[in-house]
Amino acid sequence: MEKGKYRAVILLFIVGYFFITVFNILPPKTNWVIPKPKPVLPSLLTSQQSITPLTNTKHFLVSAFMDQRVEGFDVRIIGIFRRDSIHPLHCIFFCAGFFSETTSASVLLHSDHFGFPFGATDVLCRIPKDCDATHVTLLTQPHSVNISDHLWLPIRNKKTHNKENRLNFTVCISSLFGDYNNVLQVAQTLETYKLLGVNRVVIYNTSCGPDLDRLLKSYSQEGFVEMVPWPINKYLNPSRGWNFAEHGGDLHYFGQITTLNECMYRSMERSRYVLLNDIDEIIMPYKHENLNTLMDSLQPQHPNVAEFLIENHIFPKKHFEPSGRFHFPRWNKVPGINILEHIYKEDPDRKIYHPHKMIVQPRLVEQTSVHEVLKKFGLRFKVPMDVCRIVHVRGALQGSLKLEQLKEDKRLWDFQEKLIPNVDKALQRAGLLGMEEQS
Repeated sequence: MEKGKYRAVILLFIVGYFFITVFNILPPKTNWVIPKPKPVLPSLLTSQQSITPLTNTKHFLVSAFMDQRVEGFDVRIIGIFRRDSIHPLHCIFFCAGFFSETTSASVLLHSDHFGFPFGATDVLCRIPKDCDATHVTLLTQPHSVNISDHLWLPIRNKKTHNKENRLNFTVCISSLFGDYNNVLQVAQTLETYKLLGVNRVVIYNTSCGPDLDRLLKSYSQEGFVEMVPWPINKYLNPSRGWNFAEHGGDLHYFGQITTLNECMYRSMERSRYVLLNDIDEIIMPYKHENLNTLMDSLQPQHPNVAEFLIENHIFPKKHFEPSGRFHFPRWNKVPGINILEHIYKEDPDRKIYHPHKMIVQPRLVEQTSVHEVLKKFGLRFKVPMDVCRIVHVRGALQGSLKLEQLKEDKRLWDFQEKLIPNVDKALQRAGLLGMEEQS
């Protein structure tokens, strides 16, 4: 039996060889061309960090992206620069086999720095002719003495995603820090965003509490959350506040503006819309089932809009829904706020500054701040509060208001049927809720 198998294999080989040689199925070996691999930059020279000190300066580089929307430039580097130490810089590229000549850099400090010594900064570079650029760095002199002294940033967004393959919605969450451990609210927020049609959430993490860390790692393994390490405290003394005169420090709110811009560019070619908001905020449509139908309605009405402003509405966490219908004993041991229990919201005082957050079309935005876009290639539209607003459960903004002065808003309850079991599953996957408790 075994001999028969061997004979059959040998016969097949002979027949195959006969057809190849007689009918010339394969080209002669002399015509075979093995493509040579493109030279790559040694890994030791490529930055593996999310924050890279720039040699011979007080500045830091974060990431580099192809961006040819500004005439005369090809690459945009996102960075953090010392504002009183700006000097001429020069761009140099690794061109898939050789280092380019240098080109002059254009340094653009963001206008929103709130008085801090360091601020978000863009550096625009032109790629020289005949350079298939893969990496870039900056020099303080037009000619480098020693290339190996510099760390190089890979240039991202070189390949444009097919529109059909783009994500619809990415949420950018900036700067987790301290021992923030608001697990239940974060799980409820992320699961609500899933139900609203969000495809990905990007979170910049300096530090957080141990339970929240477990939860976010679980979401990362699932692919819904993209965690970006953000060790800004290793390089600077980041402020925990927004105002230098009041809070001190080197940089506004753990580099919030830098991370929001980095996230927007990171998502520019892969996501149709980007939501810029905090981790305890939900951009919530009120006349549409989800974000897809909301934007399908707004976009045709406002085709040239780059920035859709969404008004922030505060739900004070000290006021609870009286029936207790969503006070589940199984969630008692989970750290954080149960946002389903808070249905009373402040009416915004529009006589004073009242912040918004944003849904943006990233391809139409050049620079953003926290509450508004700074530079864009399109228009701005304030979305009416009855169409969409932010559900923001936190401490009261207008602390003097009594319960009877607040307005009832149960929009979150519309999602309860799917939201509650989905939150249970997320907590269970992270090991924060036992199977017996879930049941």
